Amino acid sequence: MQRPPVPEEFALKETSPKIAGAGITGGDKLSCTYDLVEQMNYLYVRVVKAKDLPGKDVTGGCDPYVEVKLGNYKGVTRHFEKKSNPEWNHVFAFSQDRLQASFLEVVVKDKDVVIDDFIGSIQFDLSEVPKRVPPDSPLAPQWYRLEDRRGDKIKHGEIMIAVWKGTQADEAFPDAWHSDAATVGREGVTNIRGKVYLAPKLWYVRVNVIECQDLLPSEKGRIPDVVVRVAIGSQALRTKIFKGLNPMWNEDLVFVTAEPFEEPLVIFVEDRVGSNVEVMGKCVISLPTIPRRFDNKAVLARWHNLEKHIMAEGEKKELKFASKIHLRLCLEGGYHVLDESTHYSSDLRPTSKQLWKSSIGLLELGIISSTGLSPMKARDGSDTVRMRYDRLRSIAGRIQTVVGDMATQGERFQSLLNWRDPRASGLFVIFCLVTAIVLYVTPFQVVVLLGGFYVLRHPRFRHKMPSLPLNFFRRLPARTDCML
Repeated sequence: MQRPPVPEEFALKETSPKIAGAGITGGDKLSCTYDLVEQMNYLYVRVVKAKDLPGKDVTGGCDPYVEVKLGNYKGVTRHFEKKSNPEWNHVFAFSQDRLQASFLEVVVKDKDVVIDDFIGSIQFDLSEVPKRVPPDSPLAPQWYRLEDRRGDKIKHGEIMIAVWKGTQADEAFPDAWHSDAATVGREGVTNIRGKVYLAPKLWYVRVNVIECQDLLPSEKGRIPDVVVRVAIGSQALRTKIFKGLNPMWNEDLVFVTAEPFEEPLVIFVEDRVGSNVEVMGKCVISLPTIPRRFDNKAVLARWHNLEKHIMAEGEKKELKFASKIHLRLCLEGGYHVLDESTHYSSDLRPTSKQLWKSSIGLLELGIISSTGLSPMKARDGSDTVRMRYDRLRSIAGRIQTVVGDMATQGERFQSLLNWRDPRASGLFVIFCLVTAIVLYVTPFQVVVLLGGFYVLRHPRFRHKMPSLPLNFFRRLPARTDCML
């Protein structure tokens, strides 16, 4: 049986890209991050600062900024208010594949309300710009005297600039303004540039709630129904309810957290008084202080004081006597915390690096180029996903509420029909019989007329309390009562 032919767009193709590390086998060359990718050549311009700029305003001051022009591309720094010695330290990167000019022009201008004033400029011949490739030392910036429109040196005004040719391996590449993003603001450049997302190092947090001692309920003589609630950020778990002043659980609660452990572990001891919850004590534990466990050895348990505050004379005061809670805490590093689907899991190593097997080598993979990719990033893209999610969640919540109300009314009507409450069903049958006799005797037009007068009655004859039939129907039993 022959295999179907592979479409041409998915077939293997032979390419010969210009890779920096290609053909170099000697040991003299230092390794570079971009050795396995095709080089992209850029012209870099670093505008550091200026000094002794002449004033152009009526008050004798200036609001300077710099324009870097190269052919049809123009990059602009921010401007300063009333400052003759500004510092920018701004880097511009122009792709050499799109250059259509032989000179680079750097212009210093004074920001004005109507038309910006020209202070001075300087030009560079691109054929004389040096080339720099890491690990070469960065090119030191130099001072240049500004020139007027005729090309003569002005008396006051110098600018410190560095101009060089390089590749994407340059240290200035990630933070530079790029000519291919000329229509994007300076703040939005980071949203269209590639980023490195490091997978978080996940840990299991095991909380063994053993017991509590000397709990103080708010009502003396009452035996509390105690439950322990443990929370890390948005994660929260509870133990079973235990009745008594010295309850014992010995329950394990497991959470997932990520380094650098910014959120603390918060433990609440609560007393359930009907539908109300009273906090009998609280304990906050920093996650970095919790011992890390790499094997099956047991971790020592410790007693922790429970903080409790009371209101006395309008002020919040802490009780001197503290109840205690017995806990066994540990960060489990001997397991792998799954952060992706098991069908596509690429890493099943435990959290602790001490348990990793030694590597047999290093495989480097470089993506040379790609075509036909759909745009996936947009400015404030993450906020737009969250906004859509919140809107969808609110709509789903409303639908769930409406459907739940409809189901509740249906259950109440069903309880009338199956004689769940004999008295209510008997009253309903009598009401239906009387209504049928009235509708049989009274013409339909009269019933509609009387109903219209009742609906459109004056507010003086209306009551805030619900009507007797509606109140009777709302008091019928439903399955929602069994959930309380």
